Amino acid sequence: MTGAYGESLLAEETIEELSPGGLCIIQARQGYRYSLDPFLLADFVDVVSGGQVADLGAGSGLLPLLLAAKVGSGRIVGLEIQEAMVERARRTVDLNRLQGTISLVQGDVRRLPQELPRACHDLVVTNPPYRSPASGRISHGDERSAARHELNGGLADFVAAGRKLLKDGGRFAVIFPVERLVELLTGMREERLEPKRLRMVHSRRDDSASLVLAEGRKNGRGGLTVEPPLFVYEGEGRSYSAEMQKIRGTTVF
Repeated sequence: MTGAYGESLLAEETIEELSPGGLCIIQARQGYRYSLDPFLLADFVDVVSGGQVADLGAGSGLLPLLLAAKVGSGRIVGLEIQEAMVERARRTVDLNRLQGTISLVQGDVRRLPQELPRACHDLVVTNPPYRSPASGRISHGDERSAARHELNGGLADFVAAGRKLLKDGGRFAVIFPVERLVELLTGMREERLEPKRLRMVHSRRDDSASLVLAEGRKNGRGGLTVEPPLFVYEGEGRSYSAEMQKIRGTTVF
């Protein structure tokens, strides 16, 4: 397809504006499409300008896009196992003219490629798959199944990869279902990523938390801060809360 986006878009893809006049992302019409999770995680983390950031399981490249403005002269590398998604994410980076800030590497968190140097990253972020391979229907080779189910590594693999990539004192940040919080915190401590910050995410004020945002520090000291909860929607409808509107940049999802 040609036009305003040149050769960036294939027939089976769409381009979505993340905010009016702002960043754009290329997505498959029928494959994996982004959720709110990367927006929540990007808002949660503090990025030091000039720092080195790695995103494990980068998918369509949304989280690196959202962090690009924060990293300044630093670099963000996204690791993704699915070849089609890596290729699409690279075109998204080109579309947004962020080649000098973001790079994509195809690889497996269980066997980190050489392009990701060890013990030199200031921040590792991840929105990992969270469903067991035994839960739900899985179509092998389908982007959505690979993005949601632990087919190419489980939580422990993502946490271990984060520890390998981080410099001493570097931070590991993750968004994950709250029902697996104990497993998450235990796994982080086992990899010497001391939990330092938690924030619960609720759909609405009367709902139980469904997600947790967590940050740990490599070889950090004990001491955990639980931050005020985040409520996605206001009332019973689908209107975002005031905070979510600021995070997402729009009132309609």
